Amino acid sequence: MDHTRPSARELEVAAAAQPAPRPARTAPAGEAAAMLRRRGFATTPGELLTPFPPDLDGPAADRLAEKLSHYAFRLFLRGALHCGPIFDATEATRYLAGHKAREQAETLVELGLAVHEGGSRYRLLHPVPSFGGTLEWYVARELRTRLGFDVAVNHKFRAPGVGGDLDVVAAAEGKLVQIELKSSPPKHLSMEEVRAFFDRVQALRPDVALFVVDTALRLGDRVVPMLTQALQDRRRDAPPPRRIERELWSFGPHLYVVNAKPDLVANVARSIAEGLRALAPSIV
Repeated sequence: MDHTRPSARELEVAAAAQPAPRPARTAPAGEAAAMLRRRGFATTPGELLTPFPPDLDGPAADRLAEKLSHYAFRLFLRGALHCGPIFDATEATRYLAGHKAREQAETLVELGLAVHEGGSRYRLLHPVPSFGGTLEWYVARELRTRLGFDVAVNHKFRAPGVGGDLDVVAAAEGKLVQIELKSSPPKHLSMEEVRAFFDRVQALRPDVALFVVDTALRLGDRVVPMLTQALQDRRRDAPPPRRIERELWSFGPHLYVVNAKPDLVANVARSIAEGLRALAPSIV
């Protein structure tokens, strides 16, 4: 008999002497955040940096979302944030003519995001360092209002060995959709960002994953080759990219890459529809 091992009674006594575990945290509000918890991830929402109050709602939010649906307005606001807090409307972006840029600046004033400082100069009322938070707010809101998703935005992931944030996670029909959003042009995308995206996808295991670049430029020139290489580095049997239409690409039935042409949210919705249908059983 091994006298160095504790007896069954000693094990029970030792276990009974332990303090009670800390109370478990209650389930987070919303199905998207709850699905993250069920997968074992204690995510927390980060601060969403937007050039408007984060609790914007009602008609004001409706007007802003309608303007954000226009690619020209997103381009201008991105440029104004880069130049701000005080910016010259004619210098905010090189993609709009002077009179069109002034119109966009006046739109910011009408929306309560900026004030006119005289001439072509304007001042942002809620300056933030980048457009990323605005893009996340807009896409999440559209998924909620158009498609009835429950959404979680800008959650700190904290998975072991995996960094970064979950830009938008959406839940519906018992399925989890993970969306990575890039507000910068494709030339600024790095292989490290692509690999980090795949790290988060591998850890989270969503039903459908989207890599979304808010650009009218072709993805096949740079973005799709980078994702192809990063995916092949992870698995030799990685599916090749397939063009569904225009700049909507798939890597197998559950991973999609889209741009903003002709409509950002419509492309996102089409990709989600493709992914959900791929998950459904074949009936006939």
